[in-house]
Amino acid sequence: MALEKWRPSSWLSPWSPFRELEDLSRRMEDFFRPILPSLRREPTEERMWSPVIEMYEEKDKFIVKAELPGMKKEDIDVSLADNILTLKGERKAEKETKESNYYCCERYYGSFYRQVTLPANVDPKKIEAAYKDGVLEIKLPKTEETKAQKINIKTE
Repeated sequence: MALEKWRPSSWLSPWSPFRELEDLSRRMEDFFRPILPSLRREPTEERMWSPVIEMYEEKDKFIVKAELPGMKKEDIDVSLADNILTLKGERKAEKETKESNYYCCERYYGSFYRQVTLPANVDPKKIEAAYKDGVLEIKLPKTEETKAQKINIKTE
């Protein structure tokens, strides 16, 4: 019998080997940080990151929500092509600190790029996006041909 690391939200998102590598890298940095102070990550250090998203379907639309705390609407780009929703942007560091020694910095700064494949066609002219309290919400209305239609059964 094989043992697998318990991931409480694994049923919400598919397994990502890059997320596992990032977690391993962070643990190694935490382990060696007391020995090698040069491994301290400054808050202005930029690295690639990916926002947490959720996507669900309603009767006539798909809804995608992405957590983008601390970002300005101008720094977020949303596009749709071939039923692939693309989110990209950049979170800039708030201020540069030269004198402080950080003991912990888990916030990510830098560019992000995330793509979501939609399960059906959407009407690009009716897409709505709103950004409030650090959450981007995108409403993607389905096209008429992808909406579920009731089929009448005839008896002979």
